[in-house]
Amino acid sequence: MAATGACFIAGGFLPMFGRDMKSIAGGLRTNFSVSIRPSAVFTEQTPAPGVTERGRFKKMSEADMISKHFDNSDVAKLEQRSLKDYFEQSKDLIRSDGGPPRWFSPLECGSRLDSSPLLLFLPGIDGVGLGLILHHQRLGKLFDIWCLHIPVEDRTTFTELVKLVERTVRSENYRSPNKPIYLVGESLGGCLALAVAARNPDIDLALILANPATSFSKSPLQSLMPLLSLMPDKLNFSLPFILSLITGDPLRMAIANAEKGLPLQQRVGELPQGLVALPSYLSVLFGILPRETLLWKLKMLRSASAFANSRLHAVKAEILILSSGKDKLLSSQEECERLCHALPNCEIRRFTDSGHFLFLEDGVDLVTIIKGVSFYRRAKYLDYILDYIPPTPSEFKNVAEPIRWFNSITCPVMLSTLEDGKIVKGLAGIPSEGPTLFVGYHMLLGIETIPLVLQFMDERNILLRGIAHPMLFKRSSGGSLPDLSRFDTIRLVGAVPVSGTNFYKLMSSKSHALLYPGGVREAVHRKGEEYKLFWPEQSEFVRIAARFGAKIIPFGVVGEDDFGQVVIDYNDLMMIPYFRDQIEENTKKAVKLRTGSSGEVANQDLHTPGILPKLPGRFYYLFGKPIETEGRKQELREKEKAHELYLHVKSEVESCLAYLKEKRESDPYRNILPRLFYQATHGFTSDVPTFEL
Repeated sequence: MAATGACFIAGGFLPMFGRDMKSIAGGLRTNFSVSIRPSAVFTEQTPAPGVTERGRFKKMSEADMISKHFDNSDVAKLEQRSLKDYFEQSKDLIRSDGGPPRWFSPLECGSRLDSSPLLLFLPGIDGVGLGLILHHQRLGKLFDIWCLHIPVEDRTTFTELVKLVERTVRSENYRSPNKPIYLVGESLGGCLALAVAARNPDIDLALILANPATSFSKSPLQSLMPLLSLMPDKLNFSLPFILSLITGDPLRMAIANAEKGLPLQQRVGELPQGLVALPSYLSVLFGILPRETLLWKLKMLRSASAFANSRLHAVKAEILILSSGKDKLLSSQEECERLCHALPNCEIRRFTDSGHFLFLEDGVDLVTIIKGVSFYRRAKYLDYILDYIPPTPSEFKNVAEPIRWFNSITCPVMLSTLEDGKIVKGLAGIPSEGPTLFVGYHMLLGIETIPLVLQFMDERNILLRGIAHPMLFKRSSGGSLPDLSRFDTIRLVGAVPVSGTNFYKLMSSKSHALLYPGGVREAVHRKGEEYKLFWPEQSEFVRIAARFGAKIIPFGVVGEDDFGQVVIDYNDLMMIPYFRDQIEENTKKAVKLRTGSSGEVANQDLHTPGILPKLPGRFYYLFGKPIETEGRKQELREKEKAHELYLHVKSEVESCLAYLKEKRESDPYRNILPRLFYQATHGFTSDVPTFEL
């Protein structure tokens, strides 16, 4: 599709006139010099490092992808953005002609991944189309972004806007029928996205709705409409104060958007400047929404809400709702619950301290949200390996910092084994290149994974891709299982649902994969079952690992008995009718695993044992000598040979556990009090010694 537009040198965006919209000579009016050229969104894009055609991989480690795909310079640019940029660039857009609505693609959306899906941003009541300005840089790595701009004086009805977006959706779906189209809508744009989805149930759409205006009938803005209708033009000077409610608390915004990364004293110095700038922001806001336009938009919100609500039953799209807890305009918290019950394929993420314009607030990163929810895909179905985008160093830091206290309490000792069999402190014995499969013992509730993932990234820059229970990714609604949002961090750092297909793809992509054959049965064991393996009788991983020549690293970890003691286990809970019913309900809601297995390992009932905490002891990890499978593909196709290796791996894990249980007895810093005394005298960031190797 050929398209022409005007490149705004200072504004940083490129208006685009599609097939279904009139091209206006000269594009959007501006005082800046412009040059006419083909739209940037249709030029060839530079592929991201490590990704080529779908289904193929360059020989690049995941650590390289982390550092090269989203480097910290991109994050720094994102963090330098603020609400001020929204208003500054809005000045240019509101000088435009009276219509019609049009698409533009921000020039700052740099090169993206191959086969990037299209993202259409549908603005809220402002109509400017710059609501994602804080996110353009990072979103542009993942999506082909088009933003809808509705000129201030335009009076296109909601129904016509639906048809406009619908024509674009159908046209782009015809061009790329195998790719999803993302509709990101805030407020009014949320109603627009739902309406388009309802009218096009056969098109693969993924909706991200930020405080959708489907609850407008309960909004305090309803009472504003009669006032605006009666207000004389001469009283327009009062509008900026009314409109200031739309942007939330001015003081909070000034604080939140003060320059980041500065010392506290300098931040405080910047605060008055932000407050002084607020009146000029309100003048821009008045230019975006003069009285007549605001009245028109409020009437449109009313019709948009009714239109979308009457068609919710027809929406089949995948939906993510972002809900603010301090939305002064809409009852967003209650509305998201209602929508989630009305829509069949819907997830919610809540932001308790945020206001109506969520995307313009500090600390809200849409890319990180999308990655954490596993909402990014480039084909009809989500591929947890090919569609996965590793966390940036900044994202990993944000994940790690809140849980580093756990490392401080457990003070983990990590040992690895070199190829000559020598045990050394640290992770020197871990291969840098994949495919590598870590097979080990799952401690109580799986708490050993926290120090494990952090240490591998900190010391070796290796991302461990955990193979986890499907309940962390998707399940039926209802029941008392934890909310899926609790597991966003786990998905962000690379966990995938357990399945033969995902394991195969992890090995084929040369990943460092983490597997616990004992699964749920091992992680929620009974009283007196510490360090006992519950593995299936038959091998589950050997032949696939051998097919790709993966190194298998058996490992053991001890310390759960120094951290807590099981006092109420599964057997106790099943004797109480209330808890028995709850366990059975939760197990039914989750995806069933190992239905073909027998014995204890087949018991995957989901429950939480009663644990009596202890004074925190120390965690000890030992990674055994890597077991080579390179060149053994044909040999390990035989069931007997594969089973032999499987039993060998299991034996090595048990040997690691026995070694650690014995050696920790001679660790003078096994208990927390000696460790705290050592750190108090040597510094709390010092490395606490352990037993002699």
